Amino acid sequence: MAADKKKIPSVLHSSQLLPQEETLEIPRQKSSLTIGVPKEISFQENRVSLVPDAVALLVANGHHLVIQSEAGKAAFFEDKEYSEAGAQIVYSPEEVFKCDIILKVAPPSLDEIEMLKSRQTMISALHFTIQSDQYFKKLMAKKMNAIAFEYIKDKTNTFPVVRAMSEIVGNTSILIASEYLSNENYGKGIMLGGFSGITPSEVVILGAGTVGEYAARAAMGLGAFVKVFDNSIYKLRRLQNSLNARIFTSIIHPKVLLKSLKTADVVIGAIHAPEGRTPCYITEEMVSEMKFGSVLVDVSIDQGGCFETSQVTNHTNPVFKKHGVTHYCVPNIASKVAHTASYALSNFFAPILLNIGEEGGVEDILKLDHGVRNGVYLYNGILTNKYIGEYYSLPYQNIDLLMAAFQ
Repeated sequence: MAADKKKIPSVLHSSQLLPQEETLEIPRQKSSLTIGVPKEISFQENRVSLVPDAVALLVANGHHLVIQSEAGKAAFFEDKEYSEAGAQIVYSPEEVFKCDIILKVAPPSLDEIEMLKSRQTMISALHFTIQSDQYFKKLMAKKMNAIAFEYIKDKTNTFPVVRAMSEIVGNTSILIASEYLSNENYGKGIMLGGFSGITPSEVVILGAGTVGEYAARAAMGLGAFVKVFDNSIYKLRRLQNSLNARIFTSIIHPKVLLKSLKTADVVIGAIHAPEGRTPCYITEEMVSEMKFGSVLVDVSIDQGGCFETSQVTNHTNPVFKKHGVTHYCVPNIASKVAHTASYALSNFFAPILLNIGEEGGVEDILKLDHGVRNGVYLYNGILTNKYIGEYYSLPYQNIDLLMAAFQ
């Protein structure tokens, strides 16, 4: 018996045998957000960041939505739909810019920057290469947070907004080409596609990325004969596997490309440059040897274009003819199908805003969600994007170190 007593560990003191307090996790306090959606004022930006269905979802979760009147008109969403979804309709941008979170599609203009307040958060596109150092200095002076939605990553480490817009643009580019190919003034009355006993239309696509893939899908769905050119063998192989079809693929070799251009009815320029200008693969001489009435759609025009004959156009006057070839060179193709594109954007924004509310605010979501944090380029007025800092010679700091300092 004495031996058994010796076996009892000496660490069991009387105090440890008493009932102990239970340690419970303190739940995060949810936050009710005030979200403002202003009317887009950028030239021919027809998309809206939130559709009425998303507004209803956010309102049902306790958030307050302030929508500027006619914010969704260009995308065919009426004020009545937003009002019935629970949003507050206001008639001046100043009222919208009083909200805690400002949600936009296009980057803010200089006039809109003046309306921003300290400690606000703005989520919008960035397009930093078309801005200036003074533009970012004005934003920094506001001591606010700014998030570029095109840099936000998902759990697969990809950019969901960029991919969604690329899918839409790829499909739309073929529909645009089909429209002008059949036009009596700009085409030859040709129906894009193929039917039994009729030679199918030929579509040449430069670029095997997301835009190229979805352009190929749309063209093949119509029955066209598709050829895809890209200098990445990996992308070409991935494209064939994704389409589950052994379509014509080639690296961008001038002689092979020219041979295909001579018989092509439609050419889609979908080359994306990681930085700087898109390489110009198709010269004016090549264009002059194409068939009369064929159609070029330069999706890469926002980076300079991959056709030597390309000139920037807009949705009002989208096309011009050169060497008998119709050129469509509108930078913002997604705005042509603004209703669909707005749904794609809204489906991306709504879950992020719900998560921000669930986690207690923007500061909390930035600590927990690395993907959203990747989109931050201003944190409390301090520049955190390395590329902007180096491009405009502005001081910048690491977002992770800043968040640790502001805790």
